[in-house]
Amino acid sequence: MKLDGKVALVTGAASGIGHAIAKRYVEAGGRVAIADLNLDAAEAAAKEIGDAKTAIAVAMDVSSEEQVNAGVEKTAATFGTIDILVSNAGIQIVHPIEEFPFAAWKKMLAIHLDGAFLTTKACVKYMYKQKSGSLIYMGSVHSHEASPLKSAYVTAKHGLLGLARTMAKEGAKYGVRANVICPGFVRTPLVDKQIPEQAKELGISEERVIREVMLGETVDKEFTTVEDIAEVALVLAAFNTNALTGQSITASHGWHMG
Repeated sequence: MKLDGKVALVTGAASGIGHAIAKRYVEAGGRVAIADLNLDAAEAAAKEIGDAKTAIAVAMDVSSEEQVNAGVEKTAATFGTIDILVSNAGIQIVHPIEEFPFAAWKKMLAIHLDGAFLTTKACVKYMYKQKSGSLIYMGSVHSHEASPLKSAYVTAKHGLLGLARTMAKEGAKYGVRANVICPGFVRTPLVDKQIPEQAKELGISEERVIREVMLGETVDKEFTTVEDIAEVALVLAAFNTNALTGQSITASHGWHMG
């Protein structure tokens, strides 16, 4: 599938899943703005995957309305419009509910939900004007399932389903689609960080965390890859009718089927 010059804003794209998506979009003929809290890393990623005509770096704290609006405006000013939003920026914090700091809860929801809301609000004005666009939210198997220690994360990822479904209905008359990608465990620094944390909280070995907690419900005991998710993101970005909107697509080696 080809993007033919379409412009994408990808948040949290200096590394991990977001970086893989941005790279795949450029390979498919798209132009991307790599939005990240770490501007130096975003600039390095932009130089890695493209040139000044195909990839730019944007400093963005997705929980800041001012930074989101400025980053979106810079992207549109550079490339002329915005055709695709990939709301990917996210973090993970694990605690049992009785020990979960309220500040950490609020931080989780601000990055995952406020970030998706703010970037959507800023991007749709360009999409609505041109009568086309694709909103892609990075959910998780935890958009459908729950796991111990992840109350804030599971709540946030469930919330993205509601936002995407609402935007599918609001955006339809403007040719704007909204969908959620729901990866299983992808071996990124975010996941690597969880392994010792969960081993400590659950009182089991790191090997058991990987084998039983992370991959126990998969069909083949394999991690999903960033490249897997990038391919799904390309399909959703390039698909051009409302036949595919308001959906959650799970890529998880069979963990959660439905």
